[in-house]
Amino acid sequence: MASPIELALAEARAAAARGEVPVGAVVTDAAGAVLARAGNEVEARHDPSAHAEMLAMRAAAAARGNKNLGDCTLTVTLEPCPMCAQAASVFRVRRVVFGAYDPKGGGVEHGARIYAAPSCHHVPEVVGGVREGECGALLRAFFAARR
Repeated sequence: MASPIELALAEARAAAARGEVPVGAVVTDAAGAVLARAGNEVEARHDPSAHAEMLAMRAAAAARGNKNLGDCTLTVTLEPCPMCAQAASVFRVRRVVFGAYDPKGGGVEHGARIYAAPSCHHVPEVVGGVREGECGALLRAFFAARR
């Protein structure tokens, strides 16, 4: 059985093949069962909020019929941006696991640092740098091909 980060990487590769920024996300429950998985669909949907994390969390909540993902882990190939980090807080995700750090656009360890803000009502456990090299290489290759 593939790990959540392997599934997220597969989603990121599929996103890249569609011309999307290669970011993939997976939501698993406390038992490790996959509730939802997604890759970026910003270009296809003409929707700047169609990040992999947003799509996966929305799908997981819909599958459960509950907006609360309090026993779930969100695994994503790139440090969530401020929008996605805040959404994970609102969905009450228990844990956020990510691959590559994003010094320019991240919202967890960089930039807005959403979970450090006093206005953040729910702070998930955060684990960064999981297969960081592989996740980062996928993004670098995607952008290098476009320059």
